[in-house]
Amino acid sequence: MSLERDAILNLLGHYCELMDAGQWAAVGDLFASAELVTEDGTVVAAGADAVRRLYEQGTRMHDGSPRTRHLTANSVIEIEAGTAIARSSYVVFQGIEGSPIQPIITGRYRDEFSCVDSQWRFVRRCFFVDQIGDLSNHLTYELA
Repeated sequence: MSLERDAILNLLGHYCELMDAGQWAAVGDLFASAELVTEDGTVVAAGADAVRRLYEQGTRMHDGSPRTRHLTANSVIEIEAGTAIARSSYVVFQGIEGSPIQPIITGRYRDEFSCVDSQWRFVRRCFFVDQIGDLSNHLTYELA
């Protein structure tokens, strides 16, 4: 594996760790110069503050944690001259008191990155939702 590919995989993993810890400001920082979009191209947040607010206001917390485990897998990464595109699958599990651990959503990411001062950064994340389970204990809003 290349060092560039490793750095991008680490960035994808770091996102999962921060999401599971409910560290919304740090999640926002990952997208400081980026936008989050839905599969139809709708921008749902752009920049650190908007991304932080999206997750902070949209995620139910249980004793200080969302009680989730985000997994990103099967990443296909294409790198070219300081930019990269990654296509990955994701699954989110949740385990809360009184309910078994279960997958609550699966889908795909299409991420765009740029390398600035030898640091890979998100430029754009597009979410594709493939399967929805019970999100009632995770999100404060309904997914269409």
